[in-house]
Amino acid sequence: MSVLTVNKYNFETVTASDKTVLLDFYADWCGPCRMVSPLVDEIAEENPQYLIGKVNVDMEPELAQKFRVLSIPTLVVLKNGKPVSQSVGAKPKEQILAMLKG
Repeated sequence: MSVLTVNKYNFETVTASDKTVLLDFYADWCGPCRMVSPLVDEIAEENPQYLIGKVNVDMEPELAQKFRVLSIPTLVVLKNGKPVSQSVGAKPKEQILAMLKG
């Protein structure tokens, strides 16, 4: 499954998913975000049981504010539409998967 671009228009649909959701809050100019992005893409391709989305904080400041994102990259795991885990900074793939399996 590919990564969804999450914005204010599809946010409700994404968070209402029955699947566990991973949101990657990022910006194009952010170096650590560029390190995490390919890992998030790999996880999406290898794990169709999860819904993976990316939120550009420059384009969607309201969504970043909703999740109190102060630093990027921030990864948020949602289950049943509610945040269950949040992590700031670049993480290895194994730690991101562990967040999802939580």
